[in-house]
Amino acid sequence: MTSSRVNRHQTKHLDVQLLREGIVESSHLAHVVVCDDRGRNLSVAGNPELGTFIRSALKPFQALAVTAAGALERYDLDDKDLAIMCGSHQGSIEQVRQAFHILWQADLDPTVLRCPTPAGKKSPLEHNCSGKHAGMLAVCQQRNWPLESYLDRNHPVQKLILSRIAELLGMPPDEFIMAHDDCGAPTYFMQLRQMATLFAMLSSGNSLDMERIIRAMTSHPDMVGGAGSFDTYLMELTDGALVSKSGAEGIQCIGRVGEGLGLAIKVVDGAKRAKYATAIFTLRQMGWILPSVADTLAETYMEIGDFKRLDVVGELPLMY
Repeated sequence: MTSSRVNRHQTKHLDVQLLREGIVESSHLAHVVVCDDRGRNLSVAGNPELGTFIRSALKPFQALAVTAAGALERYDLDDKDLAIMCGSHQGSIEQVRQAFHILWQADLDPTVLRCPTPAGKKSPLEHNCSGKHAGMLAVCQQRNWPLESYLDRNHPVQKLILSRIAELLGMPPDEFIMAHDDCGAPTYFMQLRQMATLFAMLSSGNSLDMERIIRAMTSHPDMVGGAGSFDTYLMELTDGALVSKSGAEGIQCIGRVGEGLGLAIKVVDGAKRAKYATAIFTLRQMGWILPSVADTLAETYMEIGDFKRLDVVGELPLMY
């Protein structure tokens, strides 16, 4: 990637400001890109080639290994199971039971999970990534692959996941930079526009596997996040028109279902509040949500107290 290429595509980033009774108290810098399923930048604020880890926004694509391997059919798993594989859940009883159901169907014990047990909890099933891990383990069980080492980068299940991502982005698998996420599973360093492209492909309807993932997430948004979750609330309010997946450290990705359009956001300082405000601003600007939906979301995620609110300053110019 050359500096001239970055300069040619870069526009001014968005500023997310915390206003206390109308006076700026804090601010966050956000980069935004909207792409189609061919990887073309349609709208940009900031640097679309900014490199960062995709974190948990990768989960729908990690779940592709499960759909591709036929593990859903082999273990009689349904869309609710698939949704929890794609989710960053809150460890509610219903969510924990759903993650356990995947293991039960695959004749696996929860002790095989390698995600951590959250502080103050009793089981790794309560970890927000337990559904993803259960899906990986179901594939390992189906293929007779080792269970203990399923999080290793060179394990067959991780190679299968990476091969699907690499195929979608048209890159050799060995060009991806990997690091371990907090749950222990691999995550990947990629450009923001690549994240937007992945979500455009996911929402395009051009793949039966990805179409099933979309259906699972939008039909069971409570498994993707939970009460108070931005992903859950957005998908509920838009009735399946948008698919949404957050990632840690300021990552938010959204796809416009059936239209092959994807949005990716990175807040440089990693602030969760800023990525939600940026998403609402962008979705309103792009016309992806009704004004009434934008106002409803803003009441929850931008009006954050009696005396303070979030505001987004900047433009999201079209690139065509």
